[in-house]
Amino acid sequence: MRHTRIVIGGRDGDSRPVPTLPLLPSRPVWATRNYTLLTTATVVTGLGGNGALIAAAFAVLEAGGDGGDVGLVAAARTLPLVLFLLIGGALADRLPRHRVMVAANTLNCLSQAAFAVLVLAGEPRLWQMMLLAGLGGTGQAFFSPAAEGMLMSSVDGEHAGRAFAVFRMAVHGAGLGGAALGGALVAAIGPGWVLAADAAAFGCAAGLRGLLDVSHIPPRAPGDGLLADLRDGWREFSGRPWLWGIVVQFSVANAVVGAAEAVYGPLVARDHLGGAGPWGLALACFGVGTVGGALLMTRWKPRRLLLAGTLCVFPLALPSAALALTAPVGVLCAVMLVTGVSIEVFGVSWMTALHQEVPEEKLSRISAYDWFGSVALVPAATALAGPSETAFGRAESLWGCAVLVVLVTAAVLAVPDVRNLRRRTAPVTRAAKGGGPASAAAERPLGELG
Repeated sequence: MRHTRIVIGGRDGDSRPVPTLPLLPSRPVWATRNYTLLTTATVVTGLGGNGALIAAAFAVLEAGGDGGDVGLVAAARTLPLVLFLLIGGALADRLPRHRVMVAANTLNCLSQAAFAVLVLAGEPRLWQMMLLAGLGGTGQAFFSPAAEGMLMSSVDGEHAGRAFAVFRMAVHGAGLGGAALGGALVAAIGPGWVLAADAAAFGCAAGLRGLLDVSHIPPRAPGDGLLADLRDGWREFSGRPWLWGIVVQFSVANAVVGAAEAVYGPLVARDHLGGAGPWGLALACFGVGTVGGALLMTRWKPRRLLLAGTLCVFPLALPSAALALTAPVGVLCAVMLVTGVSIEVFGVSWMTALHQEVPEEKLSRISAYDWFGSVALVPAATALAGPSETAFGRAESLWGCAVLVVLVTAAVLAVPDVRNLRRRTAPVTRAAKGGGPASAAAERPLGELG
């Protein structure tokens, strides 16, 4: 029990130790109010969103659609990301980021509510589901760059790695619960109610994000317009080989993994695993793995951030291979667990590198280029998944997904900066309003940092 020395009547001679109750545990110093609000809101939407992804796929199938139709709805959700991400990133670096996030969450709430009503009313048409999925994707296009910039501005350099790891652990924990619960609820009560729950989650998250404080962010210097901001972001992006190299890598990897997860996974589950429940369980195991990986990254701080992270991308090929082999549910779950742990090492390392190397006032634009490159090929991949299955076979298409992940990951290791970028031990000095490198160290070869 703790003891406190107090003075009675102003005389030190009367002081004596007095027992006190243990203090309630407080938040870590890096868990600021904004960080806590952002984490809570993201957990709420994670619980709803992961179940909604399963619900949307099975809503299409229950309406009489096939794998090609599931791919079209998935593509309709992703296409607006490609079209509007760069504009969303530029706006998020101009406007208060929390307002952009609230507006985007409101659009997602309304579009998912309409999707739920459509499904619950019966006989939804493909074009209607594609339209509503597209509205949801539009909201995501404006939300994602603003959210990533807001998160990175809410932590300091010294604690960034641990803060991002804990954030991602909370998010993936919500993904775990959302995928498992969503799969079970789709099987029990149908996809419409799961979509309705997702709409409610977006409404709650919008309220939480409206409470964010942006007073600590310096006012933005007047710019020369949206196009000038986009060009400035492009110069920042293209001048960093490690950055564009990994984005190109994930352009391919995300496309093929997205096709496998959004199209082939539900089809394999329906034909061989028993339906939505087992597929939801497999996705939940991936969530367990990501939580474990994030927990690992709260302790492990690899010196070569991107080398360690990129090596851990290779297992991303395993789920496609397991689906190609129509592996039993237990094997598929084990594969998803291992993949989740490994990919989370990359995720935390990537966020730490961005936070370390990119000036605060350009974070949303860089995030937009990152997201843009990462999702640019996903609409085409998901739309072509059905025709590819028809032309080559489902197993052959899945093997192609696995091979492409391995090839692009091996290729990005040829970029010297990916192998040599090192973690800094000192906080990064952010650029002044006029722009410029994040610090003087950013002008040195990456192999010399740290």
